[in-house]
Amino acid sequence: MNIDGGNTLACLAPIKKNSEVTKIYPLPHMYVVRDLVPDLNNFYDQYRSIQPWLQSDEVKPADVEHLQSKEDRKKLDGMYECILCACCSTSCPSYWWNPDKYLGPAVLMQAFRWIEDSRDTQTEARLRALDDSFKLYKCHTIMN
Repeated sequence: MNIDGGNTLACLAPIKKNSEVTKIYPLPHMYVVRDLVPDLNNFYDQYRSIQPWLQSDEVKPADVEHLQSKEDRKKLDGMYECILCACCSTSCPSYWWNPDKYLGPAVLMQAFRWIEDSRDTQTEARLRALDDSFKLYKCHTIMN
């Protein structure tokens, strides 16, 4: 939600003790279902569109893990921690202007997470799916 003008997780946002009023709003630029609850259907549809699961041509039995080296695993640091709260996407002006087409920072970061995963064999297909004038190339690295 948006607390005192910044998108954040309410469970982690400190409330200023010396403040008279704390202003709490739903995430900006999203339809509101009720009270502070935004409609995240479009956001999660976009997330599903990147096929966020391991895709490998190598068939392994269900009881065998897909292992990777410590170095390859370290490349994923900072990407798998995302909880898909949509705070970054709803802070992004490019997402405000094209929420139906531009994937936004959260989904693009998740797409990169699977492209970077050494166990995934569908890198080329994933890159082709992103090669679109709206999905990816509306990013202007505003860093809002």
